[in-house]
Amino acid sequence: MDDSTRRRQQRRNQPSSSTSSTAPTRFRSQKFSTNPTKTTQSSNFIPRSNTTTGTTRDSTRNPAHIPNWKSEANAATNKHEEETEAREDVGSIIGTCPFMCPEGERAQRERLRDLAVFERLNGDPRKTSPALAVKKFCRTISLKYVQSSDVRPLAVLENTLNYLLNLLDSSEHPFEVIHDFIFDRTRSIRQDLSMQNIVNERAIHMYEKMVKFHVVSHQRLRSCSSSSISSLQYLNLEQLTKTLTSLYIMYEANHDNNSVYENEAQFRSFYVLLHLDSKNQQTELLSLWFRRVPSLIMKAKEMCFARQVLRLYRMGNYKRFLYTVSSEASYLQYCIIEPYVNEELDVESLCHSCGLETLTDNGENKSLPMKQTTFSFPKGSLQSYKLIGLQQ
Repeated sequence: MDDSTRRRQQRRNQPSSSTSSTAPTRFRSQKFSTNPTKTTQSSNFIPRSNTTTGTTRDSTRNPAHIPNWKSEANAATNKHEEETEAREDVGSIIGTCPFMCPEGERAQRERLRDLAVFERLNGDPRKTSPALAVKKFCRTISLKYVQSSDVRPLAVLENTLNYLLNLLDSSEHPFEVIHDFIFDRTRSIRQDLSMQNIVNERAIHMYEKMVKFHVVSHQRLRSCSSSSISSLQYLNLEQLTKTLTSLYIMYEANHDNNSVYENEAQFRSFYVLLHLDSKNQQTELLSLWFRRVPSLIMKAKEMCFARQVLRLYRMGNYKRFLYTVSSEASYLQYCIIEPYVNEELDVESLCHSCGLETLTDNGENKSLPMKQTTFSFPKGSLQSYKLIGLQQ
């Protein structure tokens, strides 16, 4: 090999200074930055990578890089976000399902043997019919995945609700079993109403019926002996509060020329009665709530009764409290008030001393009939009753 050939080979084997890894590398990262204003010299910047890692999304990622997070987000989305998404979709669908339960759901639940005792045809857990099956409540739902044939129109929802409420008179099953079924299916009714954004007077009457169901259940569940009764009571009270809130919104949306609905005063009084033993913070919220109630409602006898009972109970004047409840409370109002009446010591003896009758049902549960006019001040000492305020 001659000298010229050897020199050429040495030059080829030597590293070129033009491919140095310092300055040119920095230049390359700046030159090919997709958005220099966002990808500054921040230590938090995460460069685009084709590999999948266990890291979470970083708010400082280059916005020009939009990874496919859709499937990950769907898996990680919590219940609150899903319910918010469902509410955002409200009003974009009109139901066409002619049955109490869509045909697809009915067939699927037959295959899965997912039928309540009220839905089984001749007691068969694998068979039902359009006259028995009622659409179940779906906790997370978005109208993006719902077809109009899966949603029931208003007329079908009204018939479904009437069918469900007729089951309350059934004596074939314990009340907690009846309640559990109606509880779930009425939530589904409210869901269908909400998805179609139905807020007219017919919907108001339906909501009033559903509130009545929860109020009556508020009383009747206390006489049940199931081991899970406390959780049923809690869930029922929670749904009662939510249904009332929706009903009040619908009242306000349909008010015209300072008019009010026939039953509005009584249904608004329920909210007050549910706060008899509220704490200081809740008392402030109740005061703010009063300010939003129309003046016509505030002057109605149902609301005046609720405010008077609230005041007497918080003052500890149980003599006047019992007298007012026994003489003025409606049945639904008493269903809410009854726990506060029964919590007092020897209340049955006190009622008898005051000339009031008490009733005992087959389950040995005692109750105080409403609208009695036989109240009288008890004779003798009241110390034995140990009730604050009786001497005043």
